[in-house]
Amino acid sequence: MKRMIVTLVASLGAGALLWACAAQTGAQPTPTGADLSGTALWSSLQAQKYTTWKMWPGKTALYQGTEPHGALLTTYVNGAALDAIQGKRGTMTAGAIVVKENYMPDKMLAAITVMYKVKGYNPSSGDWFWAKYTPQGKVEAEGKVAMCLGCHGAKADNDYLFTGVLR
Repeated sequence: MKRMIVTLVASLGAGALLWACAAQTGAQPTPTGADLSGTALWSSLQAQKYTTWKMWPGKTALYQGTEPHGALLTTYVNGAALDAIQGKRGTMTAGAIVVKENYMPDKMLAAITVMYKVKGYNPSSGDWFWAKYTPQGKVEAEGKVAMCLGCHGAKADNDYLFTGVLR
């Protein structure tokens, strides 16, 4: 009985420590369901410090881009996206996030575009939630963005992605 109490107290202490650390870092879970919005996603990306994520495998900062994204691009992926890419799963798993920084030829940041895979969000279009932001994080487009779906849905045969191969 005494051993159970010591284990319980130790577990509670570890849980409290983890909660305190999360509260200090301001980490936020990625939004889903009713919380899903461009604003909530941006807040989550900032809390997660997306610029510390891995870049898309085989890509470097400021690689040559194409319109409409920009002359130069830097593409970051979260852990779920990286696992799908490296595992050549064929599709991204729910929770995968791809963040593309879009730069002008003079290396000035023009926009940030995001693809976020949310299970059940939009099954007819790969369950992707799309967002476009100004460099300051103001939402310019979000959700089932026609321009994004029109290009990625019509031309990309790789789970709505152009960068790299998932197979």
